[in-house]
Amino acid sequence: MSRIGKKPVQIPAGVDVAVNGSHVVVKGPKGQLENDFYSKLTIGVEGDVLSVTRPDDERESRARHGLTRALIQNMVTGVSEGYTKILELAGVGYRVQLKGDSLEFSLGFSHPVVYPAPAGIAFEVPDNTHISVKGIDKQQVGQVAAEIRGLRPPEPYKGKGIHYAGEHIRRKLGKAAK
Repeated sequence: MSRIGKKPVQIPAGVDVAVNGSHVVVKGPKGQLENDFYSKLTIGVEGDVLSVTRPDDERESRARHGLTRALIQNMVTGVSEGYTKILELAGVGYRVQLKGDSLEFSLGFSHPVVYPAPAGIAFEVPDNTHISVKGIDKQQVGQVAAEIRGLRPPEPYKGKGIHYAGEHIRRKLGKAAK
């Protein structure tokens, strides 16, 4: 049995979960998320506890059991607390500023790079070298943060570029190693 799949999902106060077959709708103070899951799994809500059970030990059911429970847990956490990814800019002249709801980067190119905010994502720029990506959908927050990091990934010689807060960048010695 899946160790993650058999754990119940605690539903905090202020969050409503509606299950219609394999369709789950989660409403909370920060918004609403909904998703369709594998139809053979049984999703049940009793009071403030949600559980996911599988009918058999087929390979597909075993594979999706823990995944379904984890995705529902992420939905519940997203609508109650939200998700945040913090990015840092490192490099001389690399900076970012918030223009409306989009980010304008100066990344050493001959032109500024503009990244518009997708629906459901909010940006915060506490200073010109830090970006905070916030939203209720964990997958979307991670995807947007990865796209922003992809604008100028950190290079291994000087460490210049955009990286996640706390990310370790493997450095190379370059010519001095000879």
